[in-house]
Amino acid sequence: MQIEPIVDATFDHLFKFTQEQVQAFADLTGDNNPVHLDAEYAATTQFKKPIIHGMLGITVFTKVLGTQFPGFGSIYLKQTVEFLRPMFVDTEYRAVFKIVSINPAKHIAEISTEIYDATTKKVTVRGIATMVNEEKF
Repeated sequence: MQIEPIVDATFDHLFKFTQEQVQAFADLTGDNNPVHLDAEYAATTQFKKPIIHGMLGITVFTKVLGTQFPGFGSIYLKQTVEFLRPMFVDTEYRAVFKIVSINPAKHIAEISTEIYDATTKKVTVRGIATMVNEEKF
C-alpha cells in the first residue's frame, strides 16, 4: 500500500520481539545487561521481568521508514527518542508514524515516531525522525 507523502499522512505497523531476538541483539551489540537476559535477575528489578533493549525496540523505526513509509530512498538525518515505559518480549506493539512537516526544497521531512502497547494503548517510546528522500519529499 502506497501512502502519499504529505503533511499529516500516517502509517502504523504492528510488531513484537521474541526473547531469541533480544538475545541476538545482545550478542550483536555486546549489551548483556541481565535486566534484558536473566529472568531471575529481572524479577528483582522494578520491571519484575526482562525488558527489551530500548535501542532494539526502536529498530522498528528504521525498518518502517526505510522500507515502507516513506520507503526506499529514505536516509536518516536525525532521530530524537524518549523511552517512557519498558517494552517486553512477546507483547504486541503498534508503531505509529505521522509526517509533521516537509521541506520540499531540501527533500526533508520530520516524522513523529511513537510506539504504543497494542493492548493498553500506552505510549512506550516517542520521538521525531528527520528523513531525506529526494523522490518523495
